[in-house]
Amino acid sequence: MAKTNFKSLLDAGAHFGHLKRKWNPAMAPYVFDEKKGIHVIDLNKTILKIDEAAAAIKQIAKSGRKVLFVATKKQAQEIVTSHVKEVNMPYITERWPGGMLTNFKTTRKTIRKMTSIDKMMEDGTAKTMSKRERLQMTRQKDKMQKVIGSIADMTRLPAAVFVVDVRKEHIAVAESRKLGIPVFAIVDTNSDPKPIDFVIPANDDATKSIDLIVGLMCESIKEGLSERKAGKEKAAEKATEAPVVEAKAEAVVAEKAVEKK
Repeated sequence: MAKTNFKSLLDAGAHFGHLKRKWNPAMAPYVFDEKKGIHVIDLNKTILKIDEAAAAIKQIAKSGRKVLFVATKKQAQEIVTSHVKEVNMPYITERWPGGMLTNFKTTRKTIRKMTSIDKMMEDGTAKTMSKRERLQMTRQKDKMQKVIGSIADMTRLPAAVFVVDVRKEHIAVAESRKLGIPVFAIVDTNSDPKPIDFVIPANDDATKSIDLIVGLMCESIKEGLSERKAGKEKAAEKATEAPVVEAKAEAVVAEKAVEKK
């Protein structure tokens, strides 16, 4: 399983929290010290929490379910997109469409509409429309693509949601909790960890910190997917071998029956 260490987190600035006056008291168990009015996060606890989250997220991937990543803050958008694309998981980096999870039927309708427009453009149907209609359709499709294009393959609710900034993505967290979907999150000292199922106490503003933690989660997903693939291949081999073994057993039984006669 993907592992991190104290030095990697330290070099990434994951230990830098917010100003003491901005802190959330619920984060007290994860605060190591306070220097020059800024809270310092206990990286030993961060390591434990990363390992716990990585193990859980690996099992989700291994089971074939999806993890939805949410990071709409500017410094996290490109980082999350590059890492998450590699493991073929859904992600939201532009803006969170209200009701995306709690009103998932409507979300799926929008995705189907976007797919329908794509087909019309590919099969030539769009060419039969007027120039104005095509332009309106293209603009509508581009707008939908920007917001939900990255979740087009999400045919059902995700098994978990990973959030980079719980304060900024509070609507995503609230919708997930309402539906009983587990939430993984990078939680800084100014945030409330109580609504989060898998808390990763760390700096949620520094790009290096975000990159390191999201990268570790995606590595765990890769491992889970790899183990799932290996398990399927093994099962297929057994299924192929079974008839051969049965045939041999039947042949032995028949041979012995002949010998007795």
